[in-house]
Amino acid sequence: MGLGTKAKYESMIAEGSISQDPVQSLAIDKLQKLADELKGYSPQSNSGLNWLFSKKNNNVPKGLYIHGGVGRGKSMMMDLFFDTVSFKKKRRVHFHEFMSEIHDSIAAFRKSHDGDPIPLVADEISKSTKLLCFDEFHVTDIADAMILGRLFTRLFENGLVVVATSNVAPDNLYKDGLNRQLFLPFIDLLKEKTAIFVVDTKHDYRLAKLENRQIYFTPIGPQSKNRMRKIFHELTGVDHGKSTSLQVKGRTLEVPEAHQGTAWFTFDDLCNQPLAANDYLALSDAFHTIMIEGIPILGPKQRNQARRFNTLIDTLYDREICLVATADAEPHDLYPEGDGAELFKRTASRLMEMRSEAYLSKLQMETV
Repeated sequence: MGLGTKAKYESMIAEGSISQDPVQSLAIDKLQKLADELKGYSPQSNSGLNWLFSKKNNNVPKGLYIHGGVGRGKSMMMDLFFDTVSFKKKRRVHFHEFMSEIHDSIAAFRKSHDGDPIPLVADEISKSTKLLCFDEFHVTDIADAMILGRLFTRLFENGLVVVATSNVAPDNLYKDGLNRQLFLPFIDLLKEKTAIFVVDTKHDYRLAKLENRQIYFTPIGPQSKNRMRKIFHELTGVDHGKSTSLQVKGRTLEVPEAHQGTAWFTFDDLCNQPLAANDYLALSDAFHTIMIEGIPILGPKQRNQARRFNTLIDTLYDREICLVATADAEPHDLYPEGDGAELFKRTASRLMEMRSEAYLSKLQMETV
């Protein structure tokens, strides 16, 4: 049998791969307690009469909702818990990827079933998953907000245990969203089914890894890509992330690679597609670090790409997102002439600022 969550965490401290953090240690204690409770949890089937009796099942452990600023180690702790917990029907998934799957499943059930498809989708999930670990729990899309209450009412009735990480407290989910009053019962349900833990450590481990580091590489080529890939590994602990997607006003925005709040794109992914401000806002809500590979030198014929790039950088800058990039030139030489070249000077100036120690220090102060 491998190490438990707490033992693995302590071994990582002893090895020097992570630093001792008293707030993280408390969160790890909570996760270890849940792991111990799951050892004695035997979820009932959601078929036949068992589903009716499962509503009265008091055996379901209470989950955990961990929230706090970016770079506080929440995803790392989630990984430790998921990798060490001895529970068979478990799944770890980015929240936006999960909701994209839900929308696809609802559409498929509507083609073959009459009535409300959401209970059917929930029951299908329950066949294979009783422990659901969400990373980056964040609700911005009204379509997601209107589904979550009914979906999770059924999932919790079926004996689901949820562990989630988020940058926001439950009461701030879908804040200022359209028809938010219809979403409030889901918040109450989430608070009933999970214990809430705030990771309020003052140290931003993400920014510590970027301190005194070059994060804008030129020119484009294997060497600059390798250096950016190294930063991705240092931020996430993996060489490559997994593809995922976001729902933006009923549309699907593909994310080629993502892990632990960091997303990797090419310039073409973000600026050669018909994307707009809402798409870039959704990215800023979902990820704290955006990596862009292959920003080219643009000419007059690429004015649409230049315009989208302006919007992208303005959004990332305003939302105080970390940017790591490879480019074919320094910022002020990326769009020397063409429609909007004067406006692009502001984008170039922001690109210069976003790679500075002052910008990163500002992020650290804002997240404390």
